[in-house]
Amino acid sequence: MRYILSRVTHDSVLRAITNDGAFRVIVAQTTHTVRGVLSAQRASGAAAAHFGDLLTAAILVRETMAPNLRVQSIVKGARGSGSLVADSHPSGNTRGLVQGVGPEGVDLGPGALLQLMRTMPSGRINQGVVEVPPGGGISEAMMTYMQASEQVVSMIAVGTVARDGDVAAGGYLVQLLPEVGRGPLMVMTERLEDFRNIDALLARESFSPTWLLGELLHGMEYTRLDESPLGFQCWCDELRLVGALATLGRSELEDLVRSGEILEINCDYCQKEYRINPERLRGLLEAS
Repeated sequence: MRYILSRVTHDSVLRAITNDGAFRVIVAQTTHTVRGVLSAQRASGAAAAHFGDLLTAAILVRETMAPNLRVQSIVKGARGSGSLVADSHPSGNTRGLVQGVGPEGVDLGPGALLQLMRTMPSGRINQGVVEVPPGGGISEAMMTYMQASEQVVSMIAVGTVARDGDVAAGGYLVQLLPEVGRGPLMVMTERLEDFRNIDALLARESFSPTWLLGELLHGMEYTRLDESPLGFQCWCDELRLVGALATLGRSELEDLVRSGEILEINCDYCQKEYRINPERLRGLLEAS
């Protein structure tokens, strides 16, 4: 096997269903998305691997539960080892945060938690929390969440491979549908044993969502549904930032206006710097 990271120039997520109605399959290449987020957050070492896995898992889960809505996945490490946040937007853009995590990564041992929040069509936020299974990683934690909180049996594998300063990332989700029979279930269960760890697959130069889908469903008749682009892109902007400042108390706003100093604020997600003229804050005072 040639361990050369994939040269595909863009990320995408591909959806398919087996023709017997037994399985829904979602596969994704997230290499460029993960690279962008890791760079913005300056994540490296084991922290980068955990973070990349969480980003890919958030994308896959959003595609199954709320493809037109936003999903946030948060891992809170055991023993105060920090937290990771993956924020997946229906546009296909994803961003994330690393908070208090060292190069050794988050501790996924006893006490580690996975929290998932998703926007509902009504605008309400639905959230659930599960413990990371003993000895498990992000893949196992997400499968536990899907079973416990959504009552949906899903087989998930995500991976992040770093080699020679480069990164490759991706994963798949196979979801059992009500029409699944005993025979197809046994075949799929046995097949996915060979795909529990996909790191070696990610390192292939030939890796792509289409290639992975073909490997997972080899010999099965299936229909490709659609494919959507993915990428790293923050959706912060100055208007949102000013809106956040509007939540400050009146006395705090008055102090900022009185100082006359330009406010320099960095976005935690993408590190973009915003410079807010205090005169813009005067408008907030007048509105209140």
